[in-house]
Amino acid sequence: MESDPALREAALLQRIQMLKLDCRLIEHLAVMTVDEALEKLPPMDGYGTKNLFLRDGKGQRHFLVVVPHWLRVDLSALARELGASRLGMGSPERLLRFLGIAPGAVGIFSLFNDSDVAVESVIDARVWQAPRVLTHTLRNTATASLSHASLERFLESTGHVPAVLEVPGRCD
Repeated sequence: MESDPALREAALLQRIQMLKLDCRLIEHLAVMTVDEALEKLPPMDGYGTKNLFLRDGKGQRHFLVVVPHWLRVDLSALARELGASRLGMGSPERLLRFLGIAPGAVGIFSLFNDSDVAVESVIDARVWQAPRVLTHTLRNTATASLSHASLERFLESTGHVPAVLEVPGRCD
């Protein structure tokens, strides 16, 4: 994985163009949380998401979990569904090592940096069924609106086959 964030993002943008993804990008002030994004971002066409980088209790399995922005995930129930020991948030160090990004920039495009396909992708069925989804690029100062067909093409290009399920949780 390229260590320079600007070069990684340039490579991602090249991949988006090469795959001819239906992707609309907007630049904005930095946002670290869903609440900040809802407050600071202009309206965009797409389903708002929350992206969690999780690890199992032994630190052997890692997950990128993409859910509706309003869902508070039940980590115990999700661990049972995934056949994993207890789940917890991955550390900033693990996030950098596996997805090459800093906290606050987690999104579907982060999988671009996981060329070893070491991170399992989990996408909530409500997000998967949306015609468009919103996601960060590789930084928290840009958001992309990505069509469903383009989401599928992108994931295929990375080698990630998402587990699509109704992620357990409650309205935040």
